[in-house]
Amino acid sequence: MLREAAEHGTETGQLAATYMEQGQLAPDDLVIDIIGERLQQPDCQRGCLFDGFPRTISQAESLDARLHEDGRSLDLVLQLKVDEEELVRRLLLRAEESDKPRSDDTPDAIPKRLEVYRSQTAPVLEHYREQGLLCEIDGEGSREEVFSRIRAAVEQRRK
Repeated sequence: MLREAAEHGTETGQLAATYMEQGQLAPDDLVIDIIGERLQQPDCQRGCLFDGFPRTISQAESLDARLHEDGRSLDLVLQLKVDEEELVRRLLLRAEESDKPRSDDTPDAIPKRLEVYRSQTAPVLEHYREQGLLCEIDGEGSREEVFSRIRAAVEQRRK
């Protein structure tokens, strides 16, 4: 959503782009504003899937509060577990294969992204584990294999 907002050139999107280009997380209030705007769209009324959000405990708590205000809640939180060396390989490959590589997929930005993940995002997993929402998925293998694992976890939660 942040990249989409940046591509559309909205005021909040332009602000988000400056942070992403430096491999930093956008401030929580900016992220929550973008998420709030997106959740009001018609295609989100029956539900949605967040990818890479929330990234901090503050964002998780703000998301929980925003959803509660709207009479909604999270059903499931998925963690795709992949070895760090494989993550770096995938990010660099994505940058090589893209016509428009993202500025946060560069060899200089990737270590910073991983450091930020360990210090700010990893604690979010425990937040959702305590709520009984966290499901760990093996993210190694083909896209089809990983998607199959994700689908199975979602279907299991629906039962």
